[in-house]
This record gives sequence, structure tokens and C-alpha cells, in this order.
Amino acid sequence: MNPSFSQIQPSIQQQSKNISQINNEEKLALHYYRNKEYEKAAELYEKLYKKSPTQYHYTYYMYCLLQIRDFKKAEKLAGKQIKKNPTHLKYHVDLGYIYQLAGKPALSKKEYDEAIRKLSPDAYQIKDLANAFYIRAQIEYAVETYLIGQKLLRGKHSFHFELANLYRVNGNYGEMIDEYLAELGDNPESMNRIQNRLQAVINEDLEGSISNYLWKALLKKSQRNPDNIEFSEMLLWFSIQKQDFEFALVQAKSLDRRFQENGQRVYELARLCISNMAYDQAIDAFNYIIKKGKEKPFYLSSVIGQLNARYLKIISGLFYQKSDLTMLEKDYITTVEAFGKTPETITMIRDLAHLQAFYLDKQDEAIEMLKSALKISYASPKTISECKIELADIFLFSGEVWEATLLYSQVEKAFKHEPIGHLAKFKNARLTYYIGEFEWAKAQLDVLKAATSKLIANDAMRLSLLIGDNLDADSAMNGLRLFSKADLLSFQNKDDLALKTLDSIYLISSYHTLFDDILFKKAGIKIKNKQYTEADSLLQQLVSNYPYEILADDALFMRAELQEIYFQNQNTAMELYQQLLLNYPGSLYTVEARKRFRRLRG
Repeated sequence: MNPSFSQIQPSIQQQSKNISQINNEEKLALHYYRNKEYEKAAELYEKLYKKSPTQYHYTYYMYCLLQIRDFKKAEKLAGKQIKKNPTHLKYHVDLGYIYQLAGKPALSKKEYDEAIRKLSPDAYQIKDLANAFYIRAQIEYAVETYLIGQKLLRGKHSFHFELANLYRVNGNYGEMIDEYLAELGDNPESMNRIQNRLQAVINEDLEGSISNYLWKALLKKSQRNPDNIEFSEMLLWFSIQKQDFEFALVQAKSLDRRFQENGQRVYELARLCISNMAYDQAIDAFNYIIKKGKEKPFYLSSVIGQLNARYLKIISGLFYQKSDLTMLEKDYITTVEAFGKTPETITMIRDLAHLQAFYLDKQDEAIEMLKSALKISYASPKTISECKIELADIFLFSGEVWEATLLYSQVEKAFKHEPIGHLAKFKNARLTYYIGEFEWAKAQLDVLKAATSKLIANDAMRLSLLIGDNLDADSAMNGLRLFSKADLLSFQNKDDLALKTLDSIYLISSYHTLFDDILFKKAGIKIKNKQYTEADSLLQQLVSNYPYEILADDALFMRAELQEIYFQNQNTAMELYQQLLLNYPGSLYTVEARKRFRRLRG
């Protein structure tokens, strides 16, 4: 006989009442818990657990009992859960933890060991138990759980990632690396995930010991497993992280030959070398591809790339001879004649013009070269604008100010909201600063402080500050006029006259707000003329005498670069990079300084 609706209605109403009562008690219990009134919370959670012995109620009730150190009730609660859920081994861990807190280490160990003894070949159970040990900070037991789990599952699940994470927590970085490499051997598709994990660890490796272990482990793995591409690729990846581009290139060439990649991997590495100023390795990489022949897909790109790397090596101020300039110009011209003036070669033409104008004193030829580039059909508007900016720079170099400002303005108008437009606007503002129109220049620079390009925004801010700090007094204004004149003379490679103009500022006053700027500008001129010892001395004066000025961190970084690149003094360079990190933590150079410090340390 089925009950009528009227017969079952009271029981439904009673259930609703009970649920409502439980909800209110849960809210109150949680309120007490959050306010750390654990005794009151424990009393309510005990009632809730008896009415509804869920994992949720158990967890909160157990936590409250441990907080009020009622180990007797906690022990009884954990024991009850063990009896109800014999395959849920995490409750043994809870009981062992209770004994541990109660000062009963023998009983604690017994429960932990019992949990591991009861493990079955069940991946979920193994992970659940290991996680329970991890939560209770029993890392060694968590490791043991996974190691026994590996044996029980007989290779079906390796737990390499889980073990690596535990070893990292425990500071056992060697074992961590071994697990990651074991995972890579078992599952090549996990390479990106492993690289991300290792990158995070390497970034925290201040002493370099982890990096050294990883390097040796990768070398050993790749030598013992020559047919395993993953270990070779990982070794290539890590050599790039270390910025050991020489080794990376050897590795990339080896992979290219082994897998007949037509130079793609080597080409990508060459571009990376350029972005990291490893120009010699970039040139070597491009030459390797060029030798493969004209029919190969990366041939033209590598010809252009090789010339670009040689060009960048020169304009970056690295070692070069006069013969390097003339040979590079000759190779540029030969390449342009061979491939024509096309959208593919237009950036090469722009670089050739810069080389001719600023390094070979051939401004007229450079101007004609760029004018012809502006007529190239199908070249992108952005590339054409880059050529216009270069042409404007050369006009300014030659003293044709109005031709320069006209071209800058054209690009600024065409790309008002894009980085290239911001660059043109900055150069136009700097031009007006050069010719002494300081207030107009500052107004334009202040707008550029919000530019999307961090580099342009930073340059604009610094030039704006320079002008703003020296606009008030007549003596300051006179000093600023002389300084901007020297700045323009230096841009035009009239360095002797620029240095004399800078020195004349000292005659205005025994103290001037420009004194740190003068030292920095003179150091830059000395570097341009390869007078590195004098430059280093000037930068040292700036850091010592003006440690709180805006240029102090720039000077310190530049000193470190001089010591590293030109003087080949790695120890001094490391000291200077470290000094920058300690004394100027907010500097724009901190990320790069940290990278270089780690690379030099090895």
C-alpha cells in the first residue's frame, strides 16, 4: 500500500527543519572557527559530525580539537574514521600526527609505518596517502610512499613530478633534477612543463650549485643516450639559459645535421644570439646556414642576418677595426646588387646607410641610398617609416635640422598611437632640445612618459627631468644650453668639441646640477672613442660623488659592462653587478644585472 501525500508530508517538513537547523549550526561553527574560538567551534562541529559524519565536518572538527590540544578526543575521532574507512590510509596519518603532537613518537611512527604497509597498487590511494603526509610536513614519508608506489604499480605510474616537487621542498635538488630527467626520458611530451619547473628553480639558485648539477646531469644523459633527441634539446635549452651561446651553437649544429632540419634551429638560435648581443656566435650560425647553399629556405634571411650581426657588433661599440667597416660596407653593397632593392632587403639598405653616414663619413651616399629605399614598391608602411627616421637622423647629423624635423613629424603623424610614432615624437622633441627650445621639448617629452614602449618612456622621462631641473636660474639655463649643444655635437661625432663644451660648464659655477650628467656624457664619449680606462674613471667618480642621483645606477651598470666586456675582468664585473642589485633594487637594470651576475658566476 503506497502512502498518500498527506502521510509523507510531515516527514518532509521535519527533514527541512533538520537541514535548516544544521545550516544555522554550520554557519555559527564556521563563525567561531574563523574567529579562532576553537572550543566553541569544536563543540558545534562534534554535534554536526555525529548528525552527518562527512569529510567536511571531520576536517573542521579534527582541526579544532588539535588547536585546543584535546588529543584524547582527536585520537578517538581518527580511530573511528580508520574503522569506517579502512582503505583511506590518510586517517592513519592523522592518528600518527596526533600521537606526534601528544609527545608519543613511537606510536606516531607505528601509525605512519602502518599506513605505508597497507598500500595497494592503486594510484589514487598512493597519491592520497602521500598528500596526507605532505600536509602534515612528513616529507620523507611522502617520498617513501611514492617510491613504494612505483614498485607496486610496476612502471604503470612513475610519480616523477610528485617526487621532484617533494625533493625541491626538502632542498634535495640533485634528486629533484634526477626525477625531472627520468620523467623526460619516460614522457618526452613533458619537456615544456619540466623546463618551466627548472626555470623557476634556476632563478632562485643564487649560489649556482643547482645549475652546475643540472649541467653535469644533462651532459651525462645526452652522452649515454645519443639517440634521445629530448636530452640533446634540453641541453641546448639549458645552455641558452646559461647564455653559453658558443656551446648552444655546437649543440644546435649537431641536432641540425642529425635530423636534417635545413638550418631552422640554427637560424632561430642566431636570432636569439643577436638579441643577447652574442654577435660572434650569431655570425658563425648564419655562416653555417649560408654554406648550405642558395637553394636552402633560410639562405637569404641568413645573408641579411649575418650582415646585420656584423653591423650591430660595430654600432654596439664592441671591438672592430677600420677595415671591418669598409669590408662590411662592401659586402652590403654586393648583397644589395645581388638581391636588388626589395621589401626583403630594405632593412639591410637602412643599416648600410647608417654605417655610411655615422661611421664612414659618407652622408651624401647614405642619403641617396635611403631616398631610393623609400621608393621600394610593396615595402610595409612601418618599414618605410623606419627608413624615414634613419634619414632624419642623418639630416640632423649633417646639420639640416628642418629636413630632419619634417621627416620625424611625418612618421609621428602616420603612427600617432604606435611605438614607431612615439620614437619619432621623442626624436623630434630631442631635436628641439638640441637647438635650445627647452620648454617646447619638455612639453612633448612629458606626453611621452605614458608611451607604451618602456624604453621610450624612460628616455623621455630622463630628458624631461634634465630640462626641468635646469630651467629656473639663469646660470642653470646657460649650463643647459651648453650641455644640449655638447649633446648635439656628440651626436654629430664632433667629440673633441663636445668635450670642450662640457668642460666650459664648470666655469659657470663651482656647483651645478648638471655635474653628474656631464660625467656621464663624457664617459659615453670616451667609450665611443674606445678610451675605456678614462670612461671607467669618470663613471667611478659619478657613482662615488653622486650616489643618489638618477644616473648613479646607469653609471654603475655601464662600469660593470666595461669590466666584463672590454677589460675582461669578471670578478670586478660581478662585484659591480652585485652592488647595483643591493644598492639600487628598483633600477631598470636589476633583471639584466642579475642575469649577468649569474652567468659570470657560472
